[in-house]
This record gives sequence, C-alpha cells and structure tokens, in this order.
Amino acid sequence: MGIPVFVFAGLLVHCVFLASIFDIYFTSPLVHGMTPQQTPLPPPAKRLVLFVADGLRADSLYELDSNGTSRAPFLRSILENTGSWGISHTRVPTESRPGHVALIAGFYEDVSAVAKGWKENPVEFDSIFNESKYTWSWGSPDILPMFAKGASGDHVYTFCYTAESEDFGAQDAAKLDTWVFDHVKSFFNSSRSNQTLYSALNEEKVVLFLHLLGIDTNGHAHRPNSREYKENIRKVDEGVKEIASMLENFYGNDGKTAFILTSDHGMTDWGSHGAGHPSETLTPLIAWGAGVNYPQRVASQFFEDNFLKEWKLENLKRLDVNQGTLPLEYLNNSAHFKAESMFTNAVQILEQFKVTKHIVKRGKVSLCKTLINLALEGLSYYHTYDRLFLGLSIAMGFVGWTAYVILVIIKTHTNLTKAAQSHDKESTILLYGFAFVGLIIAFFLLIQTCPWTYYVYCLLPVPVWYAVVKELHVIQDLAAYLLSLPVGQSMGFLLICVLGIEILVFSFFYRSTLTIGLLVFAGWPVITQLWVQAKTTALIWILLCMLLGIFPLMPVVGREPNIPLVIATGLLTLLISCSSLSSLCKSKNKYMNNEDLKVQFYQMLSIALSTYVVSSTHDSLQNKQGLPVFNQIISWTTLVSSSLLPLLSPTFLFQRLFSILLSLMSTYLLLSTGYEALFPLVLSGLMFVWINMEQEALQQYGLSLKPKLAVFNFSYATDIMQFRQLHLDDVRRSFFFVSFFVMPFSCFSSFDPASVYCFLTVFSPFMMGGLLVLKVVIPFVLVSCAFEAVQVTTQLSSKRYSKCYISALVGISHYVLVMSLTIFMMLMNGLAQLLTTKKLELSRKTKHHST
Repeated sequence: MGIPVFVFAGLLVHCVFLASIFDIYFTSPLVHGMTPQQTPLPPPAKRLVLFVADGLRADSLYELDSNGTSRAPFLRSILENTGSWGISHTRVPTESRPGHVALIAGFYEDVSAVAKGWKENPVEFDSIFNESKYTWSWGSPDILPMFAKGASGDHVYTFCYTAESEDFGAQDAAKLDTWVFDHVKSFFNSSRSNQTLYSALNEEKVVLFLHLLGIDTNGHAHRPNSREYKENIRKVDEGVKEIASMLENFYGNDGKTAFILTSDHGMTDWGSHGAGHPSETLTPLIAWGAGVNYPQRVASQFFEDNFLKEWKLENLKRLDVNQGTLPLEYLNNSAHFKAESMFTNAVQILEQFKVTKHIVKRGKVSLCKTLINLALEGLSYYHTYDRLFLGLSIAMGFVGWTAYVILVIIKTHTNLTKAAQSHDKESTILLYGFAFVGLIIAFFLLIQTCPWTYYVYCLLPVPVWYAVVKELHVIQDLAAYLLSLPVGQSMGFLLICVLGIEILVFSFFYRSTLTIGLLVFAGWPVITQLWVQAKTTALIWILLCMLLGIFPLMPVVGREPNIPLVIATGLLTLLISCSSLSSLCKSKNKYMNNEDLKVQFYQMLSIALSTYVVSSTHDSLQNKQGLPVFNQIISWTTLVSSSLLPLLSPTFLFQRLFSILLSLMSTYLLLSTGYEALFPLVLSGLMFVWINMEQEALQQYGLSLKPKLAVFNFSYATDIMQFRQLHLDDVRRSFFFVSFFVMPFSCFSSFDPASVYCFLTVFSPFMMGGLLVLKVVIPFVLVSCAFEAVQVTTQLSSKRYSKCYISALVGISHYVLVMSLTIFMMLMNGLAQLLTTKKLELSRKTKHHST
C-alpha cells in the first residue's frame, strides 16, 4: 500500500472509529408515534406562569447576606409562607438549550443538538407549550424560537429582544430582565383594549413563559460572587413580585394561577457552565399558587449536603426534583387526583416502552411508581440493546488496525523482516475465507433489518484482520527478533513503553502527571550522555522542561484574570523580537533582504498592538464602557494577518519557525486572560532547543546536520534516497512529540468567555466557540511545526513518522481522545508542512539563494 493511500485509509478508518462512538452511545432518546395521555380530572390551575432565571445558582438565591437578610425577599416569603421549594437537579451538559428542553419538554436533550449550537431541533419533540391552548413567551432569541418552531399549530407566541442586546460588555445586563418585565406589563395592559386577546388570555391551559437572561450574562461577565450578579437577583425578585401581583389583579384573584420559578443551570465561581460541578447542576425551584402545596414544617430532614443549615431552612421541607417523573409532593390536591396524575405519568412513559397489553386503570400510587421505574428500565434496555454487539465489533476493528499499523512500520521502515515468498494459493484461500465471514455477517445484519451504519461497523474488522493475517511472515520475523534479544533488554524497553503510555493516559485525568513526564524528559540528556557533548544546550533543555512543568500544576478554572501578566508577556515577546532583529541586522545575513526584515517588523508591530488592545479592552470593560470599535478592528485584523505573515517570511528553519511564533503569539495574546499567555513562549523555547538536541543525538549515527541548521531551508525537498530507516530512537522522538502535543490540551482545555472579549462581547455561541478552539489549537500548531523541523533535520520522511506516532497513540486507552487526536495530528501535520515550506512572493525583485 503506497504512503498516500495508507494515510488516506488511516484517516478514513479513524473517522469511522470516532463516529461509531457517537452513533452507538449517543443516540436520540426520543420515541415518536405515541398517543397523548391526559388526566381525566380537571386541573386545579387554568394557567401557568413559568419564570426561568437563566444561570441562577441554588445557593445564590437561597443563601442569606452577611446581615442575615435575603437578596430575594419576595421569593423567600413565598417559600416560607405560601409555596413549596427545593433543588432541581440538572444534567450535563449544563447549557441553556438542554436545560430548557428538560424543563419544558420533560426529557434530557438529544446530544446531536450540540452540532446546531443548541439552537435548532435535530428531532421534533413535544412540550408543555405544544400541549397548551395558548403560550406567550418573552426573552432571549436563542431560547424562545426553538419551542415555537416545534409546536403544532399557531398558538405559541414569542417576543424577543435583539441578539445584539446580549452583550457581556454592556453597562448592566439586568436590562435584559427589565425588558421582559416591562413588555409583559405592556402586553397585559394592551389586552384590555383588545377583546380577542383578552378572551384568549382568559382561556384554560394558558402558559406564560418569562425567560430571564440577565443573571447568566452578568455571571459570565463579572462572576457569580460579583455585586452585579447579586444585584441582578434582587431585580429579578422585584420583577417577579410585580408580575405576580399584576396577574392576580388581572384575573381577579380567582386562585387559578400557578407560579413556578426555577433555572436551567447554575454557574461555577469563575463564571462558566456546561460541566457537572454542583454549582452548575443545582438550581432553585419555588412553586406557589393553584394546586401547589403550602410550606411543610418538619422537625428535621436529612440530605448529604449542608445547605439547609447554611440557608436557615432546616424546618421547611425541601423537595428535590429530577426531570421526567411527576414531583408528587408539590401537588396540593386529593389522593384521587394524585393517583390519576401518577397513573397518567406512568402511562406516558409506558407508551415510550411500547407495551401493548391492557393496563388496569385503578391502582395505588405505589404501584404506579413501580410501573414507572420498570418502564424506564425497559426503555433503557431496548435503547442500549445493540451496544455490546457493536462495541465488540468496533473493538475488534480497532485492535486489528493497531496491529496492521505496527506491522506496516516494521515491514517498510526497518530491516527486521526478510523478503517474503509468494504463496498465491494460500493467499487465495485466505481471501475466500474472510470473504465468506463477511457474507455471513452481512446476511445476519440483513435479516435483522439493521441500519447501514451497522454494516460499516461490523464489516470493517474483516478486511482489517485480513490485512493483518496476510503479514504473518512479518509477525514471525518480529517474534524471532524479539526472542534473540536479551530478556532484560526486552523487558526494560517494554516497561519504559508501558510507563510512558500510562503517563499519557493519566494526564487526561490528572494534569500533574505531565509535570512528572517533563521532569523525566529533563533527565534525558543526563541519562544518554548528551550532557557531555552539549552542556549549554542540555542545561537550557533541563531548565525549560522544568519551567514548562509548572503549567500543569496551575489552575485551569477558578482563576481570576491577570491582565498585567498578559501585558508583561507581550513586552517580553517584543524584547525577544528586538534581540532577534538586532542580531540579524548585525550578522548581515546574505539570505535576508529588506522585504524579510519588513515582515518581522510588521509582526513586532502586531505584538505591540495586541498588547495595547488587551490592556485597553480590559480597562474599558472594567469601566462598563463596552468593547471599543477600534480595538475590535485591530483584533480581527491581527487574527487574519497572523495566518498570512509567516508565509511571507524566509523558509530558513529558525527564521520561519520564529515568524510562525510571532504571528500566532499576537493572536494568542488577544485570547489570553492570565498566566496561559506565557505558555506558547516557553513551549516554543523548548521546541527550538529540542531541534538542536536531536542533532546532538544523531551524532552517534553520523547523520547530524548541526553545522547546517542556520541555513537549512524548508522549501528544498530532500532527495528520497537520503531518507533513512527507522531507529529505536525514532520511537522516543515520536513519544516526545505525542507528549508535547497532548500537553496544551491537558493544560488549557477550559472555555472562558472572557478570553474572547477583545473580539466580541455580544453572545454568539459559534463565533465564541470558534475563537476559544483557535486559542487551544495555537500551541498544537507550534508543536507540529517544530516536529516538522525535527523530521526533516533527522532525515526521516514525515510520512514514516506519522505512522510511528500513530502507533504510539493507539496504545492510549482513552478511546475518543485517541481517535480525535490521531485525526487532529494528521491535520496539524499537513498545516505544519504548509506553514514551513510555502512562501508567498509579493515582489519579483526578491532574490533566491540556495544552500
């Protein structure tokens, strides 16, 4: 198999492996074609008013201030005197879209919605809005339209402010909630002169939904412990009080209105959400009005947390809720009504289970609870029916592909194997045997009427294992070679490989493991005697490894912005650039011309502007003056130019790598809020030293290009005959690369919206997400470009190394990350080749020199 075909096949196989996990384990939980079920008894309420305070934490609402008073006095009085309260437990991902779907539609979100930015419905679903006679809703354009879009008929009405109003840099995000309250009041006032609207508002099964985004926006911009966040809670409390009073007056205190206040998700202390921290999953729930129980006084109650004592609510019964089942304890009605409600809830779930036998309608509440649990277990069983079978198929394909990659490396890039003799008859029998197995599998899938993806997952192992068995002679030669080695040497090498892979595995769970790995890397020159032949280079290597090892020990989340450190990093980068430029000018390098010097000067100017924009934007947002337009223009211009300027620089090894660093650093500074700004600088320093250290290591093979590194040119293709076979040291180089490649992911995988404030402050999930992903990708690009330099300077084809580091990765047990990183590495390898070898010519007067 040729190298391009092999790489393409590898990319395709890994894409299938990655897609299979989402197809097998993250399928939609929804079942369609069910018959609607309703309680035959009349409901206690004619209308529901639902307040959802987006991003409101349970503790932020229930806790008392330092002086012992509540920051939400109206809601506190409700739970103490007229309503029921508790904690609503949300699920990961704790985002607005899935949170609202759980509240309003009664199920946990289909994960495929993330591909649409949590805005559109990947599959249609029923909701309380759809089952209402009329629903009027006010709030965010990101939330309301998705429920109107999925509703049958034309009875769900939405009133939204503009998307531009959701500005993290605005003076006061509480204005979003004020807008909602004001428009609700105006709406009801206008109904008094509109008989059609007035009549509709007095119908039964009416829902009024108020989505309040201000708390979430202030939490992102200022953190939940800020004055702005807490003050927004006070304004929401006042607004809820006014709306409740207005509605009671509008309906003549008929006692037919039910009120619920809750939240879609909470928020961490550092202003983010999406994960499973208790501060994100615990949200408040307060209900009062028609059909809702009054406060229940208790002598004591037990919960694993200590919130009751902290909130001074020990004697008021706390009623926690999980979505999907009826919270019976909240209902204030007869035992008959509760039994009918539970029965209806059970039948609704049983419909999803598609049980067709007759159900005796009369029963007790406890029997209905048992029925609900059995139906949910049965639904889960059939939802996961094929997982084991498909999982085994994918595992067989994965193991087979791993074995095939290793055999190809040994066969084509080492001298361990002998020339294979042709056995056409055996090959034909083998082919027919595997073809027969494939036909049996396909027939089995056909009679089961399985979807086409099942054929891909189940048939993929057949050709993969056929390719492995075809290389039986390679396996035999490898076994003979291993048996000829001393047992101690073989076991030592195996132990080192296993230990290295385990460090990589643990780094995804325990970031401090990377620090241990870097300390081991620091000892490499001492262990291999490179210290003797290159003391200065080895000393710098040791110091930079130790310095880089500090970053995994730093907090990823929960840290306060440190803008002065970002500014200091920008100034340090400028100082290094000035030193480099001065050195180039003094050396009168014959390979440099004025155009090349101009490019570096422009990059230095970009670094200076980025440093200024970071400082200026921070000051402007602190003063609540928003994002300056000039800063925004500079930021976006820098982002675009950073991808082009490296292509204008010389393709000599160190000059091109330094140009890539300067361009990416200008963008990275704009996306930094603290110590992470230093990371690319330290990482790049280590990469430069790594290139030199590898030349020292090659001297034992007589292949070192150290004297020519200063004038080594990426753009001059090396003759294929100069490429050498793989050495055992190349496995170590690949492991170094994988370790360096994993480190940015493990150190800076958090998503803080504050990182994008130099570019935009108005909420835009795709744009913000793209910028945050770019921030994570930049260190990967630096490592990939450095590894490209290592490959060409060690006289080894990058395609051979790509196979080598793929084989290093497949040993990692964290499956999805392995698949993602492997595909990502292939893409980064291509990008690195583009950035290092290509040059844009803007002037025909540019002179070319050869080495």
